[in-house]
Amino acid sequence: MDSILEYSQKQSVRAREVLRQSGVEDLWESAGAECRLVGSLRMGLLCKHRDIDLHIYSRGITTEMSFGIMAKLAQNPHITEIKCINGLHTDEHCIAWHAWYQADNGELWQIDMIHIESGTRYDGFFEKVADRIVARLTPKTRRTILQLKYDTPDEEEIHGVEYYEAVLEHGVHTLDELRAWVKRHRKENTEYWMP
Repeated sequence: MDSILEYSQKQSVRAREVLRQSGVEDLWESAGAECRLVGSLRMGLLCKHRDIDLHIYSRGITTEMSFGIMAKLAQNPHITEIKCINGLHTDEHCIAWHAWYQADNGELWQIDMIHIESGTRYDGFFEKVADRIVARLTPKTRRTILQLKYDTPDEEEIHGVEYYEAVLEHGVHTLDELRAWVKRHRKENTEYWMP
């Protein structure tokens, strides 16, 4: 098997183990929320960036409710930092939580938990995006995306969806092409992409 695919698969196994050990899903679900995996782990496109994305759905979200759940997560000694962005009063109707989990082997994993009001505009949107990306992937485009992610320097910020759109919609296949595409795209487009 191709080494970049093996690397991605190993990262995915580690990510799922971190998710299980962290107890994040159990914590939210015990509060009556529904957790759904989104992002690169859901799509089998996890690479160097140790990032786990969850969308969490509840009805009647309040800051007190969401902060209460995160206060319980903060008791986990493996959680080293938590950040919050309150978007309840925006059209996204969510609170975005970013937690960093220090695994037993020393790896630092970012767990992004977007707590979204059920039934609002983005309920299920990114799950649909992920499923449609997976449906469009070929062995060649999967490998191209993973190779581009691997080749991107750690300090360079390119969003996951930018890799997917650039490769799947615009035929990008080198890092230089990707950088040029990202530069143009960020000036021209502010909408979420749906394949």
